[in-house]
Amino acid sequence: MKSERKYSLLEAKSKIEAWCAYQDRCFSEVERKLRSYGLDGEDVDRLVAELIRFDFLNEERFARSYCSGKFRMKGWGRIKIRQYLKQKQVNDRCIKYGMEEIDPDEYYKRALHLAERKWDDLRSEKNSWNKKAKVLRYLTQRGYESDIANEILNELVSSTES
Repeated sequence: MKSERKYSLLEAKSKIEAWCAYQDRCFSEVERKLRSYGLDGEDVDRLVAELIRFDFLNEERFARSYCSGKFRMKGWGRIKIRQYLKQKQVNDRCIKYGMEEIDPDEYYKRALHLAERKWDDLRSEKNSWNKKAKVLRYLTQRGYESDIANEILNELVSSTES
């Protein structure tokens, strides 16, 4: 069953340009949006090519802004960011460029800050093993690598014991 066309090609072009100009988008988002307008595959391909040509759509730019935004605003780690970009079908090369936007020193400091905050929230936890496990789990759920999470946890434990 074919969906009914909601917009003419010209209307769809105007709407999608405005949508892409408002915020960086990836190919899969744009394609899904165009299909929701009732456009067929050929028209979708034509509009996507035009969006790329006029720089309304740039997947590398999307990956860079997505990575820096999710890290700075939400405190996500690399693993979680990479998973979400994969879900959006962003290619590996663009993901690699996006990850370059995350400064390693800032990344470590952010993970440390999150761990310290969680550690303080758990001050009523009497069992130190449970407390460590909860902080470790918290960091990994936020998308931080287990080796960084372990390193930070060891730093936290040694600083609180002294």
